[in-house]
Amino acid sequence: MVGPRPSAYKIGGQQGIAPPPHNSRLTLHLSRRSDPLTTRINMPRARSKAATLGGSSDETETAFYEALQRGDIELLMSCWADDDEIVCVHPGGPRLLGPAAIRAAFEAMFSHGTVRARPAQVHRVVALSSAVHSVVEQVEVMLPDGLHQAVVMATNVYHKTPEGWRMVAHHASPGVAPDAQVDVLAQRPVLH
Repeated sequence: MVGPRPSAYKIGGQQGIAPPPHNSRLTLHLSRRSDPLTTRINMPRARSKAATLGGSSDETETAFYEALQRGDIELLMSCWADDDEIVCVHPGGPRLLGPAAIRAAFEAMFSHGTVRARPAQVHRVVALSSAVHSVVEQVEVMLPDGLHQAVVMATNVYHKTPEGWRMVAHHASPGVAPDAQVDVLAQRPVLH
């Protein structure tokens, strides 16, 4: 017996078959690899929609920060590579592996409002099929006593894929304001 014919879709000019509908009641299973600081959420996932991001890592990064500021989870996830090994670390948080864990973390962040982060300084190292951006982010944080400015140091890694440049890693850490950084370095003679 032949079941109903899957619907066709077109992404990026390529024809494909839509995945079968999935159960809307998904159970999330948190699994830990050998590292207790790594979170992976195993759940079925639909193929990510290819974003129209253009042809550079800069354009993908612009879309990523725009998605943060708008709280747009679909745009944000379209900036990521469609790969189970993508990784994200938020300041003080665990290492998140895979699209499901990353999506869940950003959805939790967006449930409290948008993320007002903007790249203030970007240092780029770009090769043929990969790019590393070291970013100083200016972040506005709402605390009980009002709005505060924070500095976050982020490293964003991009790979050139058939769909365009996509993020494969985002690692963010609390930072020091760039002008204060010079004073800190002058006081510490050891680099690492």
